[in-house]
Amino acid sequence: MELTERCSARKEETSMKTAGIIPARYGSSRLPGKPLLEIQGMPMVWWVYERARRAAKLDQVWVATDDGRIEETCRSLRIPVVMTGKEHRTAAERLQEAAEQVKADFYVQINGDEPLIEPSNIDAAVPDEMPAGEEFGTNIIAEVKDPVQLLHSSNIKVVFDSSYRALYMSRAPVPCPFSSVSFSYYKHVGIIGYSRRMLDFYKTSVPGRLERIEGIDTLRFLDYGKELRLIPVEKADSLSVDTEADLLWVRDRMREEKRL
Repeated sequence: MELTERCSARKEETSMKTAGIIPARYGSSRLPGKPLLEIQGMPMVWWVYERARRAAKLDQVWVATDDGRIEETCRSLRIPVVMTGKEHRTAAERLQEAAEQVKADFYVQINGDEPLIEPSNIDAAVPDEMPAGEEFGTNIIAEVKDPVQLLHSSNIKVVFDSSYRALYMSRAPVPCPFSSVSFSYYKHVGIIGYSRRMLDFYKTSVPGRLERIEGIDTLRFLDYGKELRLIPVEKADSLSVDTEADLLWVRDRMREEKRL
């Protein structure tokens, strides 16, 4: 089924409007100009956009940037783009400003440095329905199978109840295997969904105690008792391009697989 047919079929099923937002900053400290770096003849942001727009549950996909060079590139490639301020400290803050220009009921944050992102994982972040009148969010998670990933502080580990509602997130390996080792660890994958009310709450709130301790901005919602539903996926081998080595790895993999 073609993309337009999938979107039309979905709109017949629900009136909830969804938007994918790709935050794209130029000023990365480790890899400046990251969204514009070339992969297979096209800038990275184009690859992310092309894969995101294949998500069947998104009605629209936009890039949100603070840099004129990224804006110009997007417009030249016919990628929808909105300009946001340069002062944002987190992707959620940039997303909230973008949401003031892009009207929708539910927004999915799609990392602008993951050109191998799976469209099906983006779809997984979109709920079939949302609690009416409440702040609500989703977060894609995957089982940790590599001990090195478990110990690395950049991988955010998650704890949840039997209904997959988030209880805690940490850079440390949690829960602690004190009385049992019969469980699996899960990590945050980096695809986050927000209702409009959740984004507005983020804008008007300040970091809570747990967020300040762990340095994980998503903990803001747990600090204030907001509902964050975790959604496990099987395939989560996308890579955030943070270094030259990451970029070379992605280029080699995409060349081998000849893929979008």
